[in-house]
Amino acid sequence: QVQLVESGGGSVQAGGSLKLSCAASGDTTSRYCMGWFRQTPGKEREGVAAIDRDGSATYRYSVEGRFTISKDNAKNTLYLQMNSLKPEDTAMYYCAADLLPIGLSRGYAYWGQGTQVTVSS
Repeated sequence: QVQLVESGGGSVQAGGSLKLSCAASGDTTSRYCMGWFRQTPGKEREGVAAIDRDGSATYRYSVEGRFTISKDNAKNTLYLQMNSLKPEDTAMYYCAADLLPIGLSRGYAYWGQGTQVTVSS
């Protein structure tokens, strides 16, 4: 099974950018549909962006045009480029993987431990 480790989180001012990475091990990312999720205390985890094996991407409406998901199968790594960040983007961000096209729902089989993103106004 695949193991996932996120990195790249941090603190940034509103309008700034961050790039999250999710390194996979134990299997190749080319076999998986993958996604990025986020969660704040007291709220449900929500889908942010997802990418299928063929590279087609889906985004949450509130991040479309600001975030870009990509996957480098040669490096076994998933990315999330986040631009024009807003305070409401503050959350713990998780990557996820599944052999099936799950999209933005939470039904992924494999999850990382998360990386914190904090956006100040």
